[in-house]
Amino acid sequence: MSRLKQLQTYRKHLEDRYLKLSEMSNNYRFIDESISDLAAFKAMKLREKLNQVKFLDRELVV
Repeated sequence: MSRLKQLQTYRKHLEDRYLKLSEMSNNYRFIDESISDLAAFKAMKLREKLNQVKFLDRELVV
């Protein structure tokens, strides 16, 4: 598997997890604030990784 394909697969995986955590954070906002905060924090960390992967992916394509 080429590096470009690996990055794209990893990026898709991170995007799916990010969306799931963001949705979880919004769903638990009024039910359990601690779960909501934890999901938002994890989503924020995933967003940082996702931005790094997007940067690397852009660099390989150019």
